[in-house]
Amino acid sequence: MGYRNLQQCVRDLEANGRLIRCREPVSGRLEIAEIQRRCYASGAPAVLFERVEGCRFPVLGNLFGSLDQARFLFRDTIENVRRAIELKIDPERLANNPLRYWRAPLTALHMRPRRTRRAAVMVGDCRLRELPQIVSWPDDGGPYITLPQVYSEDVRKPGWQGSNLGMYRVQMAGNDFVPDREMGLHYQIHRGIGVHHKAALETGKPFRVHIFVGGSPAMTVSAVMPLPEGMSELGFAGALAGHRIPLAPYEGSHVYAEADFCITGVVDPGRQKLEGPFGDHLGYYSLRHEFPLFHVEKVFHREGAIWPFTVVGRPPQEDTTFGQLIHEITGPVLPTVLPGVRQVHAVDAAGVHPLLLAIGSERYVPYRPTARPSELLTQANAILGQGQLSLAKYLWIIDEACVPGLDIHHIDQFLSAVLARVDWGRDLHFQTETTIDTLDYSGTGFNTGSKVVIAAVGPPRRELPREVPSDLKLPAGFERPRVCLSGVVAVAGPKFENESSRLEQTFCKQLTCEHPLNRFPLVVVVDDSDFTARTLNNFLWTAFTRSNPAHDISGIESFTSFKHWGCRGSLVIDARIKPHHAPPLVEDPAITSRVDALAAKGVEISRYL
Repeated sequence: MGYRNLQQCVRDLEANGRLIRCREPVSGRLEIAEIQRRCYASGAPAVLFERVEGCRFPVLGNLFGSLDQARFLFRDTIENVRRAIELKIDPERLANNPLRYWRAPLTALHMRPRRTRRAAVMVGDCRLRELPQIVSWPDDGGPYITLPQVYSEDVRKPGWQGSNLGMYRVQMAGNDFVPDREMGLHYQIHRGIGVHHKAALETGKPFRVHIFVGGSPAMTVSAVMPLPEGMSELGFAGALAGHRIPLAPYEGSHVYAEADFCITGVVDPGRQKLEGPFGDHLGYYSLRHEFPLFHVEKVFHREGAIWPFTVVGRPPQEDTTFGQLIHEITGPVLPTVLPGVRQVHAVDAAGVHPLLLAIGSERYVPYRPTARPSELLTQANAILGQGQLSLAKYLWIIDEACVPGLDIHHIDQFLSAVLARVDWGRDLHFQTETTIDTLDYSGTGFNTGSKVVIAAVGPPRRELPREVPSDLKLPAGFERPRVCLSGVVAVAGPKFENESSRLEQTFCKQLTCEHPLNRFPLVVVVDDSDFTARTLNNFLWTAFTRSNPAHDISGIESFTSFKHWGCRGSLVIDARIKPHHAPPLVEDPAITSRVDALAAKGVEISRYL
C-alpha cells in the first residue's frame, strides 16, 4: 500500500505479522548491527528496537530484509512504476497498447511533488548526538547514517525539478569532525550530487543539503535507484509510494515533509575532511580519505519519529534486496536502452561492482554462424558506458544463441557456459589505467584500476572437469588444489609479499600447455583454497574482490601480439590478499558473545539469532 510515513508502514507490517519488537536494551555500538546481520541471515521480519542505550528514539532494522518483504511494501504500486519506466523510455508504447497503460495518467500525477506549508518532520528538534549512534564494525571511524536520503538542489537553478536524491554514506561523528556541527559526506563526483557540487564550485557558493531519514519506504528505494537520465528521484518515489511527495519550503530549498528526521546544513565545495574507515558492502573496510564536509545547522524530527537503519558488509546483506528489487523493476526495459543486450546481472556475492554478467546477441552476420565475438564487444562497451555499470571490473558476456534459455542468475551455469567456449588467446579485452569503484582497493590507487571483458560465442570447445587429476603436480609453494565449480580450480599459493611474488614468474612459467592443470580453463590462486572452494559465494567473493584484472590476470604460455594479450593454456587469476588491500571485516568476539546471550534468553527476537 502507499504509506505516507514510516509510522503507517510499521503498523501495517505488525498487523500482517511482518514485524517483531525487541524490548530488551541493546547498544548502538556493534551490538545492534550484529543482531541485524543475524536477523537478515535467518529470514526475520522487520525488527523495531524499542530500547537503544543512550537514545530516546526507537530504531527500525531489517525493513528490506527480503525480496518478499519489499514486494509486500510496494504491492499496490510496483507494477505501475515498471510501466511508467517503460513509457519514459518509449512513449509510443502508450498508443500501441493503451490498455496496459491505462493507469499511466494517475501515476504521472503522483510523480509530481506537491507543495505544503506544514512539515511533520519540523515539529521537534534535537542535537546530532541525540540521534542513534550506530557503529556497525569494530574499526569504523564513528557512527554512520546507513539509510540516508541525501537531498540537494542546483545553486544555479534552485527547485525540485533539478534536484538529486541519493543514498550517500554519512559519518555522524569521529575523526576530526566538530561534535554536533560537522559530518562527513562520502560521494563520488560522478554521482548526481556531484553535479551540484561542481555547480557550487563554479559559482563559489556553498550549497544546501538535507539528509532525510525515514518517511515512506519509497523514498529510501528512490535514493538508491539508478534512474534513466532526466527522471526525477522524487517523481519515482511518488510513483512507488502511490501519492505525490510533499515538499515544504525551507531556506531557499525544500524539505521532505513526511520524513522522520531532517538534518539540514550546507556543504562548502572547497572543503574536505578525512572520512572513514567504514565496513562496506564489498566485505572490507574502505579507508580514510578526504570527502566533502557537511556543516550541520539544524536537526529536525517528527513526533513519534522512528530511525531506520541497515548494515552493510560481505554480501549477502539487507542491501541485496535493493539490487533484487531494482532488477525486477528495470530488468524488462534494459534491452530498449542497450540494443542487443538481453540481460545484465551485477553479482551481489562478488560485491556487485567487481563482477558483471551479460547475455547479448550476435547479429552482425545473420546468414552464417558467428566465428568470433563481434557485436558482443560493441554491447560490452555500451554496458560499461552506463552509469554505475561503468564501475565493473570483470564483464563476462555470452551470445544468447550459445545456450537458449540460459538463466543469468544461475551463476555457476552461466560461468560454465562461458568457460566451455572461451578462447583465452582471443576473447580477453582489457582496459588499463581506468577508473573503478572508490570502495575497491584491489587497484593501483584510489579510484584507479582496470577492467576486462570476457566474451564467448559458438559451440563448446572443451569439456569442463569436475575433479582434480590424480597426476597433478604443482610448482613449489603451491598446493591444495580444490574444485570450485566445473572448470575452475582454486590453488593455495604462498603469501603475496611484493612484485616479485607475481604469478608470471613463480607459477605460470613453470607450466606448459601439456600440464594436466590446463584441463581447467580457469585457475584461481588464493590464500585459502579450502575456504574458496567451500561455496560458490566464497569463490565469487575471493576471486573478484581481490584481483585487479590488468595486474592479477596471467596465464600459461601467455603472449602479446600487436598489443593484444592472451594465453594458450589456463587463465590464472591471482586472488591472494595483497599488501595494499583493505582489511576484511571481522566481528568483535565480545559482541558475538553478548548477542549469543540475548539469543539464549528466549525472548521474541531470540528465534532469529
